[in-house]
Amino acid sequence: MKCGSAARTGLTAMAVLAILTVGGCREDDAGLPAASPSGEVSAPASPTPSAERSGPRALVDAPGAGGLEKLTGDGALTDVPVDPGEMRDGMTLVTGAYGKPDGQGAPVLFEGVDHVPEDTNERREHLFRGMLEYIRWDPELGHPEAQPVEPGPLGGSVECLLASLSEDGNVICGWADEGTAAVALFEDSTLADAGKLFVGMRADLER
Repeated sequence: MKCGSAARTGLTAMAVLAILTVGGCREDDAGLPAASPSGEVSAPASPTPSAERSGPRALVDAPGAGGLEKLTGDGALTDVPVDPGEMRDGMTLVTGAYGKPDGQGAPVLFEGVDHVPEDTNERREHLFRGMLEYIRWDPELGHPEAQPVEPGPLGGSVECLLASLSEDGNVICGWADEGTAAVALFEDSTLADAGKLFVGMRADLER
């Protein structure tokens, strides 16, 4: 590439050098990232991971979850059983009572929130405490210890706690991941049975 047009008689070597720099007359600059007006080189944008492109997960008001059906009519949940914590713009609250198709057994109470801006583990703890208050757990008996549960393909953290002095009774399970937190109450259950059903329900309630 010829840059002779940039050099005129009477210009100093310094002026020639400046013109060559601004005019981009060097062949060995080809293919390099373009410089910004501030002089900083803009690196090529790296590909966005597919998980980030898909956006945050959200809860859905599913008609069925984990083989249970959402109760309607007289069996429908008419209020919010647990204070979900501060609800900010963009967050969604999902509640529901889910029961077996044959109507046997106590319904499972579910409550969850998505697009949580703070630590979702803290929001889950808030929901855990609210559910303990809902079942009128006596604080003098201590705070039930949460046990980890295999979360399944959705990942995150799943825990269940037994709010009973026997090996079965009221079990509260909760999950927390990058943007959602939820809990459910399983009456007359065990930690193992409730945890398995809760993970199955989650697969239908979170997208």
